[in-house]
Parts: sequence; structure tokens; C-alpha cells
Amino acid sequence: MPPQPLDAMTVEAIPAELEMASIPAATTKQIDPFLVTFERPYDAENPLDWNTGRKWSVTDVLSATGFNRIMVSTIMAPALGTIAHELGMTPAESAMALSIYLLATAFGPLAIGPLSEIYGRQVVLHASSVWFLIWNIACGFANTKEILIASRFLAGFGASSIYALAGGVLGDVWRPEQRGRSLGIYLLIPLLGACVGEFERRENQIYQLNHSPGPIIGGFMAARTTWRWMFWSTSIFQVVMIIVSILTFRETYGPVILQRRAKKLRRETGNQQYYTEHERRDCEKSLGRILGRALSRPLRLLAFHPIIQVTALISGFNYGLLYIVLSTFSDLWIQQYHQKVEISGLHYIACSLGEMAASQIAGPLMDYLFRRRQARNANNASNGLYQLEFRIPLMFPGIIIAPIGLLLYGWSAQYLVHWAVVDIGMFIALFGGQLSDIPLTAYIIDSYPGHTSSAMAATRFVESLTAFLFPLFAPRMYQVLGYGWGNSMLAFVGLLIGVPAPFFLWKYGAKLRAKAISSY
Repeated sequence: MPPQPLDAMTVEAIPAELEMASIPAATTKQIDPFLVTFERPYDAENPLDWNTGRKWSVTDVLSATGFNRIMVSTIMAPALGTIAHELGMTPAESAMALSIYLLATAFGPLAIGPLSEIYGRQVVLHASSVWFLIWNIACGFANTKEILIASRFLAGFGASSIYALAGGVLGDVWRPEQRGRSLGIYLLIPLLGACVGEFERRENQIYQLNHSPGPIIGGFMAARTTWRWMFWSTSIFQVVMIIVSILTFRETYGPVILQRRAKKLRRETGNQQYYTEHERRDCEKSLGRILGRALSRPLRLLAFHPIIQVTALISGFNYGLLYIVLSTFSDLWIQQYHQKVEISGLHYIACSLGEMAASQIAGPLMDYLFRRRQARNANNASNGLYQLEFRIPLMFPGIIIAPIGLLLYGWSAQYLVHWAVVDIGMFIALFGGQLSDIPLTAYIIDSYPGHTSSAMAATRFVESLTAFLFPLFAPRMYQVLGYGWGNSMLAFVGLLIGVPAPFFLWKYGAKLRAKAISSY
């Protein structure tokens, strides 16, 4: 009989690297020669041991994929009036056709993330990419409002895989001391996509949809060609990305790689005793039970794991706040500053520049602080459990900076100060938000090495819901309170949530991970 595996709670409590280091492969094979593990200290098939070029290739594929899917989320907005007229849609139905894509990103990762932890990242990425392509093309050929809305939802469901897979893949291939830089580079291209695809306002005389958000690039397309080319052009780009990903993306999920190795050994040797830890854990379970446990994992994490609850609260509020800003920003320039629609859209460049700057600063800084703190605690016996919390201190500057930016933006807008001051305030606010989000993401990846995609899916569920719901009350809030007091309230709530939560994780994070209910 093979030896019993590590206790599940212990697996959850420590990073994958520490878990593997605690039982070297050579020692494990001496105990049980049929247990298939990665060789230590180096194994060419172990994604953590891949060369840097191969690691960047899978990271860049995810980054470019995220660029296209962000573009598709709002590219149809400038043509909403035309689409509504052609398909006989009411203003509410046309708005639903736009926003239902975002709603789908709340539910897609709940299924896609766990499936990648059963069948691997590679097959799930390719399958979801093809799914997204099919339904995005269908949007371009839609001849009824029902087909368009349904196709948008299904396209969003496939596109949402990037939100669950990205964190999992980055956790698979990059070690903790490299995680900040990898996150910063991964975010660069999608944030660049947000820069060219940010929201602008477009008046529509037929349906009076002069509050419809739409991307800058979509505005140019709407003025020069049919709205259907918005979907067909992004589908062409998606075809290119599918080809590139098939050629360059390799499986990164360690347990699936080991299962393939064990299967190969059983086939080549004829000895059926070779096995992996995951195979032993699931050997007596039916496929239905395995899928049931996997698909329920994100919601179980959200319901029973305080670390996920706290991180989801922080990231959900930040994401909802971002969408409040994005959905109301151009109203300020058109209605208060009396600028043209084309000019109002350019102010969103300040939003993306703030996030891009933070991502490129926070990533390397996080790695530097992590290595420094790790070296300082090298002789600490409890370092293995507590090093995950080394991510937390970097969150505090962003938590303080973001409210300062909101206050500057709000009160300068309230008194119609020069537009540059408002843009600086917006830059600072989103710089601070991104500065705190990157170490929070790294903390989630470190805390759930075996089920990173499920953990990211749980937080993404909350993020997407707040992004969908928060903008609903934003116009009324600014109408009643004005930009000054409205942003002051948001800044205060941000501090009320943002300051205690990281302190809680810093003090109790390790204990909570050690006592956490198994996510298997």
C-alpha cells in the first residue's frame, strides 16, 4: 500500500515550492518508488524549472488574449443606437446587450477555473478560446435582439476564462520571488487594451442614449463601417491568438503533467503501480463526484475560507469603484466642462496610465521586498508559514494613495478646476488601486497553490458583480451629493474597508490557512 499523502490542510497552508521542498523527490522515491513526482532540484518538465523564455511565452499568450477580450467587452457601445434601430431594441435591451457580457464574466470562471484543475490549463484555454470565437462571430451575424443578447452572454462566458486561468498559470510557472514582475508584465498589454478601449460618450438622437459608454476604437469603427465588423474584426484577431496559443502554449498545471508522466510509465513498463498524489486522492471517486467537488470549489472557498472572503471584499470594492469612475467620467467633461464627445474620451488615458504605471512599479518592488524579508527571516523556524504575508505591507501605500486621488478628483471637479488637475486626481486614484491589487493577487496565488484558479474565480465572482451593480447607483449619487462629497464618501468607505482588512490578513492569515477546511 502506498503511504498516506500530506494532510490536506497542510497542503493548503504552505506554498507549492515549500511543500515539494519538505519531501525531496529522492527521499519520496525511496519510501515509495512508484509515486510519480517532479525530480529535485531540477526537472525539465516542471513548469517552475522551465527556462525564462518559455515562461514568458505562456505569460505573453495570456496577456495578449486578455487584450482582445477586454476590447470585445465594450467595443459595441458606440453603435448601440444603430444596433437598437436595426434589431428593434428598446434602450433597456440595448444596454443589456452591452452589459450582459460583463455579467457572464462573473459566472464563467466558477466553472472554467475548476475544470482547469481537472483537465489542465492547456485544453481549457484552447476550448474556451474557440467557444468565445464562435459566439463572437455569431454576434456579428445576429439578425434578432434575442440572438445578439444570448450570443453576447455566451461569448462573455468563454472570454471569462482568462480571469481564472491567468492567476493559475502565473502561479504554475513563476516562483514567489518572481511573481511581482510576472504580474506586472502580464497586466501591461490588457491595460494598454483598456487605454484604447476606454469609455467615451456618444449622443444618439434616435433613442437619446447619450449616456451609453463605448470604446474609442469602437467609435471610429462605428463611424466608418457597419457595426457587425466590430465583432468580425475582433474575431479575426481571436483566430490569430488561437493559432499562436496552440503553437506556443504548453501545459503548466503540475498535477496534470505528473498524471501524464505516470500514464506513460504504466504504458511503457506495463506496471500499473505507478501513480500520483492526485490519482490516489481521487481513485475511489466517481467522475460525477470529482466534477461536483471541483465545480463547487470556488463557492465553497468564498463561503468557508476567511482569506478568500477578505480578499474578495477588498478586490470587489476596488473593482466596483473602478467601474463607477469609468461609467461616469465622461459625464463630467460633457455636462460640467462642456467638452466635445471626442475630447471627453481622451481623458480616460489618465485612467489607464495610472494603472499601467502602478503595475510596472508594484511588480518589481514586490519581488524586491519579498526577497529582502525572506532573507531577513531565513533563520526563523516559522518562516515557511509566515512568508506568504510578506505581500501584505505593499498594499498599504496604495490604500492611502487611492483615497487621496479620489478627493483631488472629486473636489477639483466640483469647483471646475482646470481639467489637468482632475486628470491628475484620476491618475493618482487608479495608481493607488492597482498598487494594492497586485500584491493582493500574489497573496491569493501563494495561499492556494493547488487551487489558484478556483480561488481567483471566487474573487472574480464578487468583482464582476460589483462592477455590474455599482454603476447603477453612481449617477444618482453624484446628482445628490455632487462630485466633491460623492468622491469623499467613496474615499471614506475605501479607507474603512481597505485599512483593517490587510491588518487582519497580516495578523491572522497564517493561522487561518493552517485551520482552513480542505478545498478538495
